[in-house]
Amino acid sequence: MTVRLPDATGALRTYEPRTEPLALTTGAPFTSRTVFSAAHVVADPFADTTPDSPAAVDWDATLAFRRHLWSHGLGVAEAMDTAQRGMGLDWAGAAELIRRSAAEAKAVGGRIACGVGTDQIASGTLAEVRAAYEEQLALVEASGAQAILMASRALAATANGPEDYLDVYGHLLRQASEPVVLHWLGPMFDPALEGYWGSSDLDVATDTFLEVIAAHPDKVDGIKVSLLDAQREIDLRRRLPDGVRCYTGDDFNYPELIAGDDKGFSHALLGIFDPLGPLAAEAVRVLDTGNTAGFRELLDPTVELSRHLFQAPTRFYKTGVVFLAWLAGHQSHFTMVGGLQSARSLPHFARAYELADGLGLFPDPKLAEERMKTLLALYGVTQ
Repeated sequence: MTVRLPDATGALRTYEPRTEPLALTTGAPFTSRTVFSAAHVVADPFADTTPDSPAAVDWDATLAFRRHLWSHGLGVAEAMDTAQRGMGLDWAGAAELIRRSAAEAKAVGGRIACGVGTDQIASGTLAEVRAAYEEQLALVEASGAQAILMASRALAATANGPEDYLDVYGHLLRQASEPVVLHWLGPMFDPALEGYWGSSDLDVATDTFLEVIAAHPDKVDGIKVSLLDAQREIDLRRRLPDGVRCYTGDDFNYPELIAGDDKGFSHALLGIFDPLGPLAAEAVRVLDTGNTAGFRELLDPTVELSRHLFQAPTRFYKTGVVFLAWLAGHQSHFTMVGGLQSARSLPHFARAYELADGLGLFPDPKLAEERMKTLLALYGVTQ
């Protein structure tokens, strides 16, 4: 069992895959941390679509992947950017995804939270942005799922300063029926979100973010921070009101942030916990026993893979996530809504395969090897 893989220079090297996967089992819900995996959607490979068409989703495979995550004790963060919101999946598709996944969660007893945004409009007045948020919040609450108030491209384009964010978010929090998660997504994930909370100065933006929370602490379950800055997240979580959680969205530094320190820790809502699901769950169960060193021993080696998948342009990390799902046998094809399977290079895929295989993430290493060779052959690499 060897595979010839291209490196960043185009040269081929020989890689010997592992023969056995990491031994992981399903288990009980976690006790020390709340952990969500932001899950991807599976495209319908037989749909006659173009990158400009509405997304065609394979609902059976998409829901099966969520059952896989729930079986390991993970919560599912649905219709987030991992599911290609605003990058192939429009609001109509996201609404259907929320309805279906929430019903599935109810049927199997899985935990679910769903993204609430404004992607049914490209731009608009503050009143129109607020109305778009309200429409999505109503749908999520009607589905029985927890709401995650996502950052809005339309609000970023329309707001004139911090006061507009305070107004829109204050209005939404007052009418939310249950505590929500506030999501701060940085411009490395979506360049259209530059200057969110009314300032490109992150210290100023943080003050506004905290002002929103302080005005309605009973309506904020927690915050999800995706700025890829560990110290900033630590500083922010130490300033949160009592009872408001910090869910790390830092796909570069998640082991240390979840492990925490003597002043606190982060929970998790992570895109990397889509491909890492079973391994991440195993690590958190070790942490539940108080064994922080054991948790780090399991999770620290995954950071190299995560940083590879989330390298700039970070918004294309979804391509690597779906690629690994295909290699792992969670879907029968490597096709993405919007044609985003083309967003990364062959050397990028080769390194992702090598790192994931080294971690033992593939339940069937032979299947993963065969599928990797199929992709290589399509690019003209002979074995």
